[in-house]
Amino acid sequence: MPLPDLYIASSIPLPLETALRDRFTIHRDSPPASTRALVGGGTTRVDAALLARLPALEIVAIHGVGHDRIDLAAATARGVAVTTTPGVLTDDVADLAIALMLGVQRRIAANDPILRTGGWSVPLGRRASGRRIGIFGLGQIGTAIARRAAPFAAQIHYAARRPKPHPDWVFHADMTSLAQACDVLILAAPGGDATRGIVDAAILRALGADGILVNVARGSLVDEPALIAALQAGTIAGAGLDVFADEPHVPDALATLDQVVLAPHQGSATEQGRAEMAALVLANLDAHFAGQALPTPLRR
Repeated sequence: MPLPDLYIASSIPLPLETALRDRFTIHRDSPPASTRALVGGGTTRVDAALLARLPALEIVAIHGVGHDRIDLAAATARGVAVTTTPGVLTDDVADLAIALMLGVQRRIAANDPILRTGGWSVPLGRRASGRRIGIFGLGQIGTAIARRAAPFAAQIHYAARRPKPHPDWVFHADMTSLAQACDVLILAAPGGDATRGIVDAAILRALGADGILVNVARGSLVDEPALIAALQAGTIAGAGLDVFADEPHVPDALATLDQVVLAPHQGSATEQGRAEMAALVLANLDAHFAGQALPTPLRR
């Protein structure tokens, strides 16, 4: 019996692709109309046009938690299941957020090449403790970041759709209020139209000249030209960025600023995290084709 057709729509780890080849006939560049499954990363686009080209499609299995480029309404109307890999990457992304926060304030990345080229004297950094830390988006990842940040923080502030059951953390109903109240602003909200460009020039002014921006969410949340201008002008003090507007392109202007720490969208990039993500992708696909309940169906 022939193996079902599967379309790999983005780069995925080699062990996952190897496991998929044992289960499916793999397609990359031009998926046939008989394609029954699609595997992609968190920035994979699955729109109505692609769904129309794949009339046999039954399941989209995302290797990640991002789904802002998936037309969920069109998928639902077609009866196409959508799954992600929540939970298994939460700790890794939260760890990186704290690493970026510390790296910017203590100039870890900026000082390293100075010592490697024989230098020793470096500019002063900023104290990381006692800061007011704000988090935009208090889902699983945002909550994990807040818990890690709490020992450093004078106070935890957050903005979300509604207040959460954390009485020691201060809720803000909008981004402007959050930015005004904190010294470090960490982005952990989903991408998509609702959050596109939400950190603009006005928000960066509200964050202020001693403020730090950390983004482990999506590059689309930040008006990148406004961020570059704010960093160059000293409107904010620095930034730690794991995501960008046009990945894998990183603007040259960001790369020249030593108050910025850059990472190549590596929030979930640990050996353990990627192995667990791959296992969950396979578990969702195996369950679907066995007619069983999906481990992690996406619910809106």
